[in-house]
Amino acid sequence: MPPLECQIVASNGVLQKKSESNIITIDVGGQLFQTTKQTLTLAGSNSLLSSFSYPSLAQPDVPFIDRDPEIFSILLSLLRTGNLPSKAKAFDLQDLICEAKFYGLDNLLVSSQSNPSQFEAFNLEKSLILPLSGRDSPSAISTTPDGSVHVAHGSKITSFDSSLQRKSTILTQFTAVDSLLALSPLIAAAGATDFSGLQILDLDNGFVKETLNWENETRSSSTVQAIGSSPEFLFTSFESGRRNSNTIMAFDLQGSFSPVAEIGHSEIYGADLDSAIPATKLKWVSGYNLLMASGSHGGPSGVLGNIRLWDIRSGNVVWGLEEKIDCFSDVTVSNNLSAIFKVGVNSGEVLMADLRKLDAKNPWTSVGGGRKWENEKKEGVGCKIESHGNHVFCSKGGDVEMWSEVLMGSSSSEDDDGLEERVFRRNLMGRVKDKGGFKITHLGFGGNKMVVTRKDLQSVEVWQSSGRGF
Repeated sequence: MPPLECQIVASNGVLQKKSESNIITIDVGGQLFQTTKQTLTLAGSNSLLSSFSYPSLAQPDVPFIDRDPEIFSILLSLLRTGNLPSKAKAFDLQDLICEAKFYGLDNLLVSSQSNPSQFEAFNLEKSLILPLSGRDSPSAISTTPDGSVHVAHGSKITSFDSSLQRKSTILTQFTAVDSLLALSPLIAAAGATDFSGLQILDLDNGFVKETLNWENETRSSSTVQAIGSSPEFLFTSFESGRRNSNTIMAFDLQGSFSPVAEIGHSEIYGADLDSAIPATKLKWVSGYNLLMASGSHGGPSGVLGNIRLWDIRSGNVVWGLEEKIDCFSDVTVSNNLSAIFKVGVNSGEVLMADLRKLDAKNPWTSVGGGRKWENEKKEGVGCKIESHGNHVFCSKGGDVEMWSEVLMGSSSSEDDDGLEERVFRRNLMGRVKDKGGFKITHLGFGGNKMVVTRKDLQSVEVWQSSGRGF
């Protein structure tokens, strides 16, 4: 064995020389732990651990911390690798958070939960019910990457922190909140279809920080139809109070929320309602630097809608589609899968449009192997669809199904564009006791959680990986 000062140790994947001056020994609850100064420095300047500079194991004066050694070993592993070890599943989330706060590692713990690798989609099970006060069912939900959850119900917004332990509720000026987007764990943008302006709310103190409006040509009020965001911009779909015009505004998200651009301004002429359907869903596609805007409405000829991809730099539509046959009940876009997904309002079928080869005439292919429906069955009415990571989640009544792409390899067939044929597999989520129930109204994802709301229920379901306490 080489002498002590020449031994090599690994810390966070980096090989380092082992010397007595570099090794830190800590006694936690009667158990000795050895690590390096470099590892403890990763805890940050505000952490208790970063200030440790203690003698080696060979010296007698090893400091003592009267805390749980088993949880400390998990937190030390988190420092070393950036991920929680598998044995963390055996511990309650609140116990981990409490100890992490003591050492000043709570931010690192939250970040590890936000890592996509911690989201085990195939093992999601209903694990927790979050009750809401009052008689109103959820009208909008929003999550943050750290796992905090915000729920609009009636005129109130109830917020749960990343541990889902701390709950706070504020009363808004809205009769009912229809659109909600969390900009941070404590700040949210909220709007309503019957109340003018987009409000930036302080969720901790319950006051309006700022109100954003669209100054339309008729000088009428402007109500909010949808909210979205990119790292730089806050997008809002506005409709005039007279419902004869609408637009999408981009506001500066990094500064004072000043207006940056107006895109998609439309006017309704006469009885032609289809000429200007406001966007009711806004999704940013980071890999393409495009904004997806979609909207639909029902009329004498059925449900009609449109989907557009906007280049916000030029203000131009780079691709658009008018939906008339089996229009979408809901639509989403996945940057990871490079595709737009919709649920057909008539068929209830999940269909995909590949972003790599969009066809303006008929871009849709069924991910389920073909349509098996007759017109006007309306099997997709009320179905919701959202993407998260490499998966697409769709509600069907009271159930959730997940679609995942199956990689076929180089031997798979290719289409006319030279791209491999894409195959998806469906999984029905949850245990037997999780399935069915009231109709699902919203799906959301934050950290390693899926959140679900149901019609006529004053609560939020939290789904997490089986066997995982966080």
